[in-house]
Amino acid sequence: MRQVFIAGHGGPEQLQLRESADPTPGVGEVRIRVAASGVNFADVLARQGLYPDAPKPPFVVGYEVSGVVDAAGPQARADWVGCEVFAMTPFGGYADTVVVPEELVFDKPASLTHEQAVALPVQYLTAWQLLVVMGSLSSDETVLIHNAGGGVGLAAIDIAGHVGARILGTASPAKHAFLRARGVHEVIDYRTGDWAAEVRRLTNGAGVELVIDPLGGAHWRASWNVLRGTGRLGMFGVSAASEGFGGTLRLLKVGLGMPWFNPVSLMNQNRSAFGVNLGHLWNEKAKLRLWAEQLLIGVDEGWIRPHVDRTFALADAGAAHTYLEERRNIGKVVLTTQ
Repeated sequence: MRQVFIAGHGGPEQLQLRESADPTPGVGEVRIRVAASGVNFADVLARQGLYPDAPKPPFVVGYEVSGVVDAAGPQARADWVGCEVFAMTPFGGYADTVVVPEELVFDKPASLTHEQAVALPVQYLTAWQLLVVMGSLSSDETVLIHNAGGGVGLAAIDIAGHVGARILGTASPAKHAFLRARGVHEVIDYRTGDWAAEVRRLTNGAGVELVIDPLGGAHWRASWNVLRGTGRLGMFGVSAASEGFGGTLRLLKVGLGMPWFNPVSLMNQNRSAFGVNLGHLWNEKAKLRLWAEQLLIGVDEGWIRPHVDRTFALADAGAAHTYLEERRNIGKVVLTTQ
């Protein structure tokens, strides 16, 4: 099989395609011949040496794949063989063949391509946890979605739209028309002017009930400050750590800018803050399956609409990382094996 390894920490040139022996599925596992693999910002941070969960190089990243099952291990369902599926992969997804526990494998909806299906495991599950499970968003509330044009951003728009909430989103101007057509009620240019002041203007000074923020650092502090009473801040990434130079020093600077939450202050302000890291929920497979089943209902009903911005060949994973780092994407970036 072919795998893309991170040979060492550094730039996109550290991503190298290598040949490896085909894996054999163990007890309760299935083997998938991969058609598409998802690219996520966590992969970029891992390559840069800024993702604490990543193994030491050389290693293979990738949290999601879609393809066809060609083998089942002992105690796994034999009828998986021949099925088109998508799956969550705790690392190892940048490959044309993977072995995955069957609890993390799902039948691919016929209405989705493999490229679209691979957007479901990370982006949509993260957005579901942020908005529904922990954010408790309701139809009478307003949500602010930062990086609304990213993969999680578009997933959150679908879910918030289904809930019936008012949606504000931050994005660069080139993405505004697309986001309005997608369902965002008010799009804010975060690169010029004061986005927080614009949020207050759009809410008549009240603020919003829910903010989801993947940026980290001082940006979380600004997001916290636009919450109204009963407001919730959902934090799910530190992508600001990837900007500029400095490696771990840059990460330290981002960390020092983060807000500190005092329990008494939380009580007095009637606000809450929570974090989401899907990569730390592999021991909650039953919950993940339950959430995924809700999303698959959304696919059938038409309100879950995975959007693939661009595909790259597996051998061009470095170019895919560059594209994502430059924030040129609207929606999912995917690697294909054909």
